[in-house]
Amino acid sequence: MNSGTAQALRVSGLSVSIPLASGTLQAVRNIDLVLQPGQTLGVVGESGSGKSITALAIMKLLPPAARRSAGAIRLGSTDLMAADERELAMAVRGKRIGMIFQEPMTSLNPVYTIGRQLIETMTLRGRVSAADAEARAVFLLEKVGLPDPRSRLGQYPHQLSGGQRQRVMIAMALMNEPELLIADEPTTALDVTIQAQILRLLADLQREFGMSMILITHDLGVVARVADRVAVMYAGEIVETGTVAEVLSDPRHPYTRGLLACVPDARTDDKSRRLGSIPGIVPSMIGDTTGCAFASRCPRVVARCRVAHPPRRDLGPERSFLCFDPRTTDANASAVITDNETAVPRIAPGATAAADTILAVRDVSCMFRVRRGFFGRPRLLRAVDHVSLDIRRGEVLALVGESGCGKTTLSRIMLGSQRIDSGNVTLDGTPLSALPDKQRARRIQPIFQDPYSSLNPRRTISEIIAQPLRVHGIGDAASQLAQTERMMDLVGLPRRLFHSYPSQLSGGQRQRAAIARAIIMAPDLLICDEPTSALDVSVQSQILNLLLDLRDELHLTYLFITHNLSIVRYLADRIAVMYFGQIVELGKKHEVLENPRHPYTCALLESILSITPGAGIPDAGLGADFPNPLDVPHGCRFHPRCPLADDRCRSEVPQPVWLDGAMARCLQAHGDKKC
Repeated sequence: MNSGTAQALRVSGLSVSIPLASGTLQAVRNIDLVLQPGQTLGVVGESGSGKSITALAIMKLLPPAARRSAGAIRLGSTDLMAADERELAMAVRGKRIGMIFQEPMTSLNPVYTIGRQLIETMTLRGRVSAADAEARAVFLLEKVGLPDPRSRLGQYPHQLSGGQRQRVMIAMALMNEPELLIADEPTTALDVTIQAQILRLLADLQREFGMSMILITHDLGVVARVADRVAVMYAGEIVETGTVAEVLSDPRHPYTRGLLACVPDARTDDKSRRLGSIPGIVPSMIGDTTGCAFASRCPRVVARCRVAHPPRRDLGPERSFLCFDPRTTDANASAVITDNETAVPRIAPGATAAADTILAVRDVSCMFRVRRGFFGRPRLLRAVDHVSLDIRRGEVLALVGESGCGKTTLSRIMLGSQRIDSGNVTLDGTPLSALPDKQRARRIQPIFQDPYSSLNPRRTISEIIAQPLRVHGIGDAASQLAQTERMMDLVGLPRRLFHSYPSQLSGGQRQRAAIARAIIMAPDLLICDEPTSALDVSVQSQILNLLLDLRDELHLTYLFITHNLSIVRYLADRIAVMYFGQIVELGKKHEVLENPRHPYTCALLESILSITPGAGIPDAGLGADFPNPLDVPHGCRFHPRCPLADDRCRSEVPQPVWLDGAMARCLQAHGDKKC
């Protein structure tokens, strides 16, 4: 890349419209973007805001029916609007512009090896020998942190973990040394430790190869730590733009303030106030629109907002926002909004939130036999290894840890849907295995990570919510109807959705339907498995507020499985940290978060991306990725990644150490010694 004042990318007046049966979708509306060499632009906004469509429009990767128009799209000195399809395919896409897609498993070809896909990326776009392309593939796989990179060339995507597949996608995007890298949600749903590693890797590679980068995300913590500038998108428009420090510390558009208010603060512990939320959803933008697109959700809407498009207000070089509200030009204006512009107190905890145990897990182990290859010898995988855990009535117990540590298997054991090899699980003193299936299902209900896959697409929302009552023969048709309507009111689902199907609902509405179905029989325990990880931050805050309100109103108990420790601080009463099939730390939320005793807990906390512009990407100091669960390390299972490990840790198996009601499974966690 040439230094100086040359711009890496300039987009002027870009619009994208897509004809649909119901009208024309205005997906992107007259946006301008400028990216300097070596600069990172963060593009943030809710799903449906037009972020990914904008990236695809720059490379002309839109559906055939879509219409793209722009005053200019220039990559360096190249006019991308004037380039034909062959030039774009052979000289721009994959060569000068690299793209990291959101879901690597669907972006990588499952029937081709990693090596073939990497090598083809280079040989198809230049006069490069296969040997040279293979050498670069090995070099880049090593750069992105994959151990034994040459052996990876012969592997298939399904043989890699999610984080490893994302690293392969990064290597593929860099095969031709692009000038511009577009990363579309590269860390969505990844563990916090893997997320930090991927972001640090991207930043290091960007500096090394001199690239510019567009980072598309809905995670404001990612933008705060990685980007130089930020563009906030809503309903196809850029509603605010500026440097990261300017926008995040002094937001001017009500939508930007709303997004910031929705983020749980990992540094504070105030459960007496709700998280901020933005009511409603992003409008569809089908057909002709008038007025401000945010008017229906804005707490400061005035009459002219509904009839005229807001002006763009310039605050300085490349710092502007769209809004009529004159108060947004006040530098002392509030940086956050909530449902009613002021924080709303949360319902006081119910009187039944006593500390008696509702579900007890005692010395439970669960093993799977895994065979590598058709003729491979079966090996034992210890998914859960001698776990003991209590869930107390009325509490929220958070279960945290990286993917593959055994959290979901443990939750299935608690649901009674997974057999165990040893130990026992009791519900109010009764062995779970002794309870009839229907009685167990009435008392323990799950809420899954992906509501769309857990809701029957052929049934209406009312039928889905009422289904447990029909299966268990509870009440007649009239009482079932009344109970269904009550549940919809409780979770905030409009009655107009009574006869709608899951495909007609937003992600947040589907998750509300799943919650309504789970609570309709008044269960004793709800097991929530990553229920907000795939949701926008605005929808996430609504669901978290809802769960706490339902807990207090219906006296519910939650096991909340997550890897997001910011959520844990807001939601949980106690925390259990799981690693490699074992509980390695357990205690009250304040004790675990403020005084962690296990190095793994410290690493998780170090990996949190708080909204602190300029703070950089945290380095938790983990020496390696999560190990292969078939190869259990000797001694302490965490020692290959632990910065405090010594010879004793490599040979001696740590036992649980209890101090002041908190437990840590660590040879270093004794007395006053803490990580």
